[in-house]
Amino acid sequence: MGIFEDVVLNAKTAANTVGKKAGEIIDISKLRLSAGEINGEIGKRYEALGRVVYDSKKDGTNIDALAAECVKSIDALYERLDIVNAKLAKLRHKYQCGSCGASNEIDSVYCNRCGKRLYDEDSADNGGYGSASSESEFEEEAAYARQAGSDTDKTKDDII
Repeated sequence: MGIFEDVVLNAKTAANTVGKKAGEIIDISKLRLSAGEINGEIGKRYEALGRVVYDSKKDGTNIDALAAECVKSIDALYERLDIVNAKLAKLRHKYQCGSCGASNEIDSVYCNRCGKRLYDEDSADNGGYGSASSESEFEEEAAYARQAGSDTDKTKDDII
């Protein structure tokens, strides 16, 4: 009966490993989709900003406050994109340089593109990463992506 128990144990171990890998692939796919949606929203915001600037030049109106608000919303989207890209790098067992954004091996101390130190000594125990990703973070990102996608039917005044 020892051989049968070994076979069952090996099958369970293999099933657990496959399940974990499938979960990682799903998480990576969700994050890549979210990054694409954020990039699309950034493009729409740039387009809206361009329309606002064009209309203001044509009409001769002052849009400084409106343009500043557009820039602020685009910057917020870039911050969200940076968070998503950092999560993607972590799931791929890579570390993203905070200075230039290059992808580095997890055990690298210095960036392979710009040479900047990737993490401080006090964060060395976690490989330079922040706290572990959780399901709630993925759910928050998905909810944000759905909300951002709902802005597509609005006018430029609604977006800004």
